[in-house]
Amino acid sequence: MRRRRNRTSMAAMDQINVTPLLDLTFLLLIAFMITMPLMEYGTSIKPPEMNSEKLPEENFVSVTLTKEGTYMVDRDAVSKKELVSKLEELSRKTPKPQLLIRGDGSRSYNDVIELLALARRSGFADATLVTQAESTNE
Repeated sequence: MRRRRNRTSMAAMDQINVTPLLDLTFLLLIAFMITMPLMEYGTSIKPPEMNSEKLPEENFVSVTLTKEGTYMVDRDAVSKKELVSKLEELSRKTPKPQLLIRGDGSRSYNDVIELLALARRSGFADATLVTQAESTNE
C-alpha cells in the first residue's frame, strides 16, 4: 500500500506561474509597437516659410543641414567628405533620385549655398529646397 503525502504550505513548489510575466511582456510590446510609429526619427529643424510645389512621395533623397551645422543623409549623420561620396554614389544610381535639401532657417544663406554646391559637384544638377508653407496672417 502506498502512502500519500499531504502537501503543506511549507512544501517546495514544483511549478512557477509565468502568466503575469507574459502579460506584462505583451503589454510592453504592444505599447512600444503603438508609440514607435508616432515618433519621428528625423532631426528637428525649422525651415524658412515659402509657398512651393508638393514634395515627391517616392524616389527621393533628403539631405538635411541642422541648426548645429551637422549634415544628414536621410536619417544618418555624415561628415562633409562622407556626404560628397554618398551623393556621388546616389547620382550614379538608376533611376536617379530627386534630391531634397532641408536647411534649418537659423543657418546662414552661405551654408545652404555651400550644400547646394556640394550637391552639384556630386552630380545632382537639380535639387529642391524644402520650405514650410507660408502662414497667412490675414
